[in-house]
Amino acid sequence: MDAVVNFLTPLDLHPVVDHFTVALLIVGVFIDLIASLFPSRAWMRYMAVTLMILGAIAAGSSYATGDMEADRVWKQLGDPAKAVLQRHAMLAQYVAIAFGVLALWRILIQATGAFARTRGMYLIVAIIAAAVLGYVGHLGGVLVYTYGTGTKLMEAQASPSASETPAALLTPSGPLPTVSIPTPVPTPAAPAASSAPSVSAAPAASARPSSSATAVPSASPTASGA
Repeated sequence: MDAVVNFLTPLDLHPVVDHFTVALLIVGVFIDLIASLFPSRAWMRYMAVTLMILGAIAAGSSYATGDMEADRVWKQLGDPAKAVLQRHAMLAQYVAIAFGVLALWRILIQATGAFARTRGMYLIVAIIAAAVLGYVGHLGGVLVYTYGTGTKLMEAQASPSASETPAALLTPSGPLPTVSIPTPVPTPAAPAASSAPSVSAAPAASARPSSSATAVPSASPTASGA
């Protein structure tokens, strides 16, 4: 049995079987309602019985494949998604049992006259079961389109991707250091006129003491001769 489950799980049969279940059962109930308006058209009644039988088989298969999918994705779901999945699985089980009983009931209505009187009650129960089936399908859509159940989106949220891991390793824990490069400021050349006074001023200052020094000795011999 485990080998069969391991073979069927990668095939993703649950969405395919679900569509058959919803289509067969809802169309079967709808045709049965139309057949009640035209009692002389027996072929519509036989069509409704056939669709109900096939739909009941599809409902059982849908629940079985859904159980396999739930085991595969349960650990990857968060708490809100798990709550939706539990409600979806519980109602799907009840719907599968209900349509199995309805299929048997519909066979008895068509085969025996005793159950033919319960046709009105059967239609009421079948309409309620079809409405619950639509709600179960809605919950399945919430699991897929809101929480990404069974898709690559769920796997990406459960584990970081390979492209994110190296980036996280290369990112330092502290702030990144900033490096400032000084901008060279051009130095203006010194004007030639401003350097000329500094050069000529030094000799002028040194020339004045020399002239006074030569004047003093020339004056002293004259005084002594007198």
